[in-house]
Amino acid sequence: MRKCDIHNHTVFSDGNNSPEEMILAAIDAGLSEIGISDHSYTSFDQDYCLLPDKYNEYIDTLSELKDKYKDRINVAIGIEYDYYSDDIPDGIEYVIGSVHSLKIGEDYLILDMSEDLFKSICTNYFGGDYYSLCECYYETISDLYVRTRADIVGHFDIVTKYNEGNALFDENNERYRIAWQSAMLKILPDIKCFEINYGAVNKGLRSVPYLSSEMQAFLIENGGYTIKNSDSHSTATVGKF
Repeated sequence: MRKCDIHNHTVFSDGNNSPEEMILAAIDAGLSEIGISDHSYTSFDQDYCLLPDKYNEYIDTLSELKDKYKDRINVAIGIEYDYYSDDIPDGIEYVIGSVHSLKIGEDYLILDMSEDLFKSICTNYFGGDYYSLCECYYETISDLYVRTRADIVGHFDIVTKYNEGNALFDENNERYRIAWQSAMLKILPDIKCFEINYGAVNKGLRSVPYLSSEMQAFLIENGGYTIKNSDSHSTATVGKF
């Protein structure tokens, strides 16, 4: 059975290892394909992403490694294209589209940096109403294809990163369900593939991956399908799902 993992980050963005080290880890893990998908450039938060002057080096490096290891593993050249990025480099073979932040007025609010920041965003911008925050997020991601032309939807329900056991809000609440179902139905005509993302699981933040079981069932019922990804930032978690 073919096993692939196409959501991985390297030192070109916020990963800990080089692309070659990640590829070798994938080979050791018995993968038949690895995709490198470093973060696209966002002007408001430059600490975690590819910088524009590194785009050509990124493509050239991955192209060389793709050829070097072609007899051992297929290497796919990708990018995780953030909703608020302006463009991506030529030479990309696939795009994972993601929303990591919300824009309220002139402020960019990073949703997945820390639990304290997430709570602060809810308090200061949404009056403590997590359902309003989630509605804003899902309304934003519903426009993902228009913004990114992505092939895959990344961590669709990232707003649950710190909500293990419904710690902050009830994921069975009707407002929450209507918000994500509406967003998914809007996305599906253009993007059929949603990832099951193990990034938060591999970091010990959650016991279950993104794309809840209820969302997976709804997706499949409406003509979509899933792909499992590790969202690895180091060699230790490549292929871990």
